[in-house]
Amino acid sequence: MDSGRSNDDRQFTPANRYTFVMLPRIAIVGRPNVGKSSLLNMLARRRVAIVDPTAGVTRDRVATDVEIPADGPDERDETVEVIDTGGYGMHDNTALTADVERQIAQALAEADLVLFVVDAQAGLLPLDHTVARLLREGDARATPVVLVANKVDEAKHESDAFETLKLGFGEPVMVSATTGHNRFDLYRAIRERLDFSRFERDAAAGIKLAIVGKRNAGKSTLVNALAGDERVIVSEIPGTTRDAVDVRFDYQGQAYVAIDTAGLRKRKSVDSDIEYYSHHRALRSVRRADVCLLVIDAAEPVSQVDRQLAHEILKHHRPTIIVVNKWDLAEAEYTQEQYVEYLDNALKGLSFAPIAFVSGARGEGMAELLETALSLHEQAGVRVATAELNDVMERLMGERGPAPQKGRRARVYYATQVDTHPPTIALFVNDPNLVDDNYQRFLINRFHELLPHSEVPIKLLVRGREHARGAAE
Repeated sequence: MDSGRSNDDRQFTPANRYTFVMLPRIAIVGRPNVGKSSLLNMLARRRVAIVDPTAGVTRDRVATDVEIPADGPDERDETVEVIDTGGYGMHDNTALTADVERQIAQALAEADLVLFVVDAQAGLLPLDHTVARLLREGDARATPVVLVANKVDEAKHESDAFETLKLGFGEPVMVSATTGHNRFDLYRAIRERLDFSRFERDAAAGIKLAIVGKRNAGKSTLVNALAGDERVIVSEIPGTTRDAVDVRFDYQGQAYVAIDTAGLRKRKSVDSDIEYYSHHRALRSVRRADVCLLVIDAAEPVSQVDRQLAHEILKHHRPTIIVVNKWDLAEAEYTQEQYVEYLDNALKGLSFAPIAFVSGARGEGMAELLETALSLHEQAGVRVATAELNDVMERLMGERGPAPQKGRRARVYYATQVDTHPPTIALFVNDPNLVDDNYQRFLINRFHELLPHSEVPIKLLVRGREHARGAAE
């Protein structure tokens, strides 16, 4: 595409949609506040889901890949996709209960195994029996269930856990999700219930797409359009998405993981622990992404939050597509050329990034979006030979050398690319202090024009004489 700044009228149809990457799927279900999100974090051995005593924090299906360790010399580690769900029977003042329960039902329909979590310390409540009945009815009956008695922090809680036998799912696996107590018992139970030979043992992790933007920019709608399925809740209520939600899919043989994130707002407006953690989950998603999709609401002016996100993306040198969403609401007022000029002025530093004009609600522009993301990922992985890079560097020094500093002039020894993802170029000079920020910006801009990294960030490292000597050795 011409610097990525064009549109694509192709529509997704069943013929060019995609199938989900085959990994065993494990759904975690239970009533609110039994520790489902803590259990997901325990299995993943990292903080994936937000944990908070407030009921209803988890709303979407929060998924992550988890490694199930081998339980003997004849076994191998296995990878599964574990999906946390909202608390069944959750009621709050956001009118999202039906959406949450629809997400739970979808998770159960797709699951190969269910972890039914109850609170051993609180004892059985009516909602626990409701969830048990749900798991015994309809299509859910064919899915194996592991009963997990959580919050067994001490031996005295084990006797309390046996009350769960009344639910009819056999003896529970007793764990403490917060301390990791009996974690390996749960791993063992999972291995016993799943036939891993039915699944692709080496399913690709996929290109990770962090979808970031301010509140109500249409990020969740965009994720659902990309995945061809209602994977995350879409609502006009601000702050509906709280966790960073991973949605796995593939398109034309390439695996992707779309990371839906909480919509950001000004830091001074963050008014709760949940919002604080949502904010940081979104920023962490930028750091773990292969490509960022910065979603701009075409119906609203570019905001301080949009600029803050652009700064975060640039700081971590992430390939980026500026996704102008809801373009159907703005195209009567602007041409695409006018809007590109507006964005170049409003989002300083991202002029190299492709721009895609899409409508997530209509599913328009999705094919081009994924193809551009793949192109950026490939660009970020290109390595330029040292001889070729130094030919370019010699040309640039002929155009413009570093300005003298206090009568001293920088002497450039050579340049070499030392890494990919992001493309990282080391410039070896006599004194790094003589290569100022203006000259570094000049080099990076010209590298974008002359190297095969025209649409991705380039990281420049300026190193002194001693590093050059060491590199030569």
